[in-house]
Amino acid sequence: MASTLKLSKQRLDRAVHRSKLISVEGLLERLFTFAFKGLVYPLIWEDPEVDMQALQLKPNSKMVTIASGGCNVMSYLTANPQEITAVDLNRAHVALNRLKLAALEEFPDYATFYRFFGEADEKANIAAYEKYLRPAIDPQTTAYWEGRDMTAWGRKRITLFSRDLYHHGMLGHFIGLGHFIAKLYGVDLTEMARTRDIQEQRTYFDKTLAPLFDKRLIRWATSKKMSLYGLGIPPAQYESLAASGGGNMAGVLKQRLEKLACDFPMKENYFAWQAFTRGYAPSQASEATGPSGPLPPYLKPAHFNEIRKRTSRVRVVNRSFTEHLDNQPANSLDAYVLLDAQDWMTDRQLNDLWAGISKTARTGARVIFRTAGEPTILPGRVNDEILGQWTYHEAQSKRFGSLDRSSIYGGFHLYSYN
Repeated sequence: MASTLKLSKQRLDRAVHRSKLISVEGLLERLFTFAFKGLVYPLIWEDPEVDMQALQLKPNSKMVTIASGGCNVMSYLTANPQEITAVDLNRAHVALNRLKLAALEEFPDYATFYRFFGEADEKANIAAYEKYLRPAIDPQTTAYWEGRDMTAWGRKRITLFSRDLYHHGMLGHFIGLGHFIAKLYGVDLTEMARTRDIQEQRTYFDKTLAPLFDKRLIRWATSKKMSLYGLGIPPAQYESLAASGGGNMAGVLKQRLEKLACDFPMKENYFAWQAFTRGYAPSQASEATGPSGPLPPYLKPAHFNEIRKRTSRVRVVNRSFTEHLDNQPANSLDAYVLLDAQDWMTDRQLNDLWAGISKTARTGARVIFRTAGEPTILPGRVNDEILGQWTYHEAQSKRFGSLDRSSIYGGFHLYSYN
């Protein structure tokens, strides 16, 4: 029987590899899958509050979502759905999601939970893992977190929670590299956290951040497809993202950063805190009231007790979205969250996916996804007989996209089943 690691690798290879190995594109794709085997997203970079508005989850809703870093899976529990299945090709993401679920069930209080996942940088977290989580998690999850790899410099992976989880993973390293390059030009990105309102945020962006994208080094670096691997963007998605800006990737990234920096107050946007300070806003409140800064819903103290009662509704599996749907009964699901995975897909993969979605969807079911470019990518690629069963909500999609505080994507898209 094939090992879990081998099966995970095979699934990822099928999802990403579109070109022959003996080609430049094929080599880039295989370098991406090699990098993607480890932890990519210590936190998910899609706004769960926008997701929940779009999905209109109800107490009888059954949903499937890509797991990624798990923040949104846990946050969806605040909407009280009946069932959530979280799928992911990356075994590190599967292990992180299962660890979060176990922590919700086993930790004695909110303070322990927040210290572990909100701060994620204290040695006390390792003691909490050993006392509460190790006896509760499954053998595969234990093997992952107590295993060692190059990114942990020979230490157990669980020590990431004592060394600031959000400085690690491909995304954490990418953000850290951004801070390093900015400092080469005399810019301290953490200054954004000291702005007092949107007007000051706008001034800081215009005077300090925007000029960075005209620097020769940054323009050269961002023109290389490997430069965005840290965002989890494979070669095929890089092309889509670059095309949205007429081939000028530095210009695209400048535009997306402008939205992150200027469209939402810092006091309301935890994505901006992560980008500019490499962590959540430091707590200024008492232990009784919990942190005062912006947080994803699952980390807010007001939700702790309610979501910990609902953890049994979540199942986390290491497989592709299509593979999971193939084994589900017809007319059984109400909500689907595809993140940006379709940007990776060939036409055949898209048609297989949407055939599975259409088979399993109940009347009124909703699908949401994001794209690197602004338009929906489905017309002309998904068979008309399949896509004709769905209604695209263009106006709502644009509105939800404008509300998405993560700001990295060009388009947010909402479809409902007729």
